[in-house]
Amino acid sequence: MRQEKTFSKGLKDGIPICLGYLSVSFTFGMMAAKGGLPLWAIQLISMTNLTSAGQFAGTALILSGGAYLEIAVTTFVINLRYTLMGVSLSQKLEPSMPGWKRALLAFGNTDEIFAVAMQQKGLVSGRYLLGLIMLPYIGWASGTLLGATAFGALPASAASALNIAIYGMFVAILVPPMRRLRPVLFTVCVSAGISCIFRFVPALSGFSSGWVIIFLRGSGICLGGGALSGGGGGCLMELDVSRVVLSVVIMAGVTYLLRMLPVTIFRKKIENRFVRSFLAYVPYAVLAAMT
Repeated sequence: MRQEKTFSKGLKDGIPICLGYLSVSFTFGMMAAKGGLPLWAIQLISMTNLTSAGQFAGTALILSGGAYLEIAVTTFVINLRYTLMGVSLSQKLEPSMPGWKRALLAFGNTDEIFAVAMQQKGLVSGRYLLGLIMLPYIGWASGTLLGATAFGALPASAASALNIAIYGMFVAILVPPMRRLRPVLFTVCVSAGISCIFRFVPALSGFSSGWVIIFLRGSGICLGGGALSGGGGGCLMELDVSRVVLSVVIMAGVTYLLRMLPVTIFRKKIENRFVRSFLAYVPYAVLAAMT
């Protein structure tokens, strides 16, 4: 089993995520360039945040002149799901992994990386997780750069179509365990159903994607065993370099703390059977809600 958790195995498992991230970050790069952000700012956002919904929403606030507090709260709410993911991932990591290594690897705890890591048999080593994170990170940064530089070269319909790739990746991750385990199938169906209710019922459609995904985790996981909203609109009328940099720092800082704190705090094995069962179904509820 140790042979399967090598750095090269992580790199191999990260290839599909990398390809999915290329398309989504390409769209982000085009959106940010259209709003008027310079290339260095667009690239800085992607390389320090590594998050889809929160990154789109935060960038939209920067472009529209949103206050620092608004940026911080919005980023916190949308990315709040990372806290529960961090607790779940903390139980999958090797107990001997030092805190500093946990803190560094927590930066790459995205929805898709988390889901793939949690499906591995046994504990996950630091080398495997580093390999799993590396290619998706490169793909996210590269896609952003390509999208920002290619702005204006592609028609809007082609750029929009690129978003479909990541949902295909979600389906590929979900289907195998759904076919093997009935609780997973039930969790996915419940989460997807409730997600549709939040999307199409007028009284509930105003909830942010962050709160919707948090709610879906709790309800879907408990019964079994948000769709991502991109930001958009706005136009940067006058570039204030210091304001842009501080806004990016706020976004990145809030996102990283939500990822890092649970992974480093919950280092001991959680013995409660109900809690462990709850955490085991977190990735399936998350991906079902986002697909």
